[in-house]
Amino acid sequence: MARLSLIAGNWKMHKTTAETRVLIAALRAAPLPDGVEVVVCPPFTALAAAADTLIGSALHLGAQDVFWETQGAFTGEISPLMLVDLGCRYVIVGHSERRQWFGDTDDTVSRKVHAAFAAGLIPITCVGERLEEREAEQTTQVVTRQITAAVAGLSADQLAAAVIAYEPVWAIGTGRSASGEDAARVIGLIRFLLAERHRAAAGQTRILYGGSVTAENIGQFMRHADIDGALVGGASLDAAKFAGIIRGAPRD
Repeated sequence: MARLSLIAGNWKMHKTTAETRVLIAALRAAPLPDGVEVVVCPPFTALAAAADTLIGSALHLGAQDVFWETQGAFTGEISPLMLVDLGCRYVIVGHSERRQWFGDTDDTVSRKVHAAFAAGLIPITCVGERLEEREAEQTTQVVTRQITAAVAGLSADQLAAAVIAYEPVWAIGTGRSASGEDAARVIGLIRFLLAERHRAAAGQTRILYGGSVTAENIGQFMRHADIDGALVGGASLDAAKFAGIIRGAPRD
């Protein structure tokens, strides 16, 4: 079965509730193609407004992080059940900014992946190497370690439903993107690693590229069979730019 292209927008720490409504309304008004699943991931404070504005549309709602417990004395955290209650279908886990600034480890990312699935959410799990790791030719080792931890213990059905985002850290928010060939090489490695666990399921897992994706360069990624879409940062904050990326995502 062919994999449906997926474009997800990570808004990071941007947009008030009023700005969220305006952006989603503009995105809904834009001409978007069939054959692409679209997810918007606003900050926690704007999720309710986003869910309300998305009613009746084909766009899905996602969150930017989640805690691994359903409730308890965890001040400042958000449980997967809370995200489901707000209407989320997806949640980003393991983003490099969470790993760099907020202490996410391979172990906690794995716990978040399992918690997301247990609550009925689909995790978009991020992996990728830092610049110094790339220059030291450690990309394979870093990505292998991150993927191995992230999918440990998943069933075949969960692996098939999961979304992986390869985001080379050196390309996030820098204006530098990996070439389509570079991204395809690492994403091919990711699919190989998944296939070592569940071969049939690995063929259904959607794997995205992330890192300074634009309407101008999305085509160089989508022409590779193993790349199923993109996790978009800055460009997702502009409806016209984000729509341009979406229009470049359907398979021929």
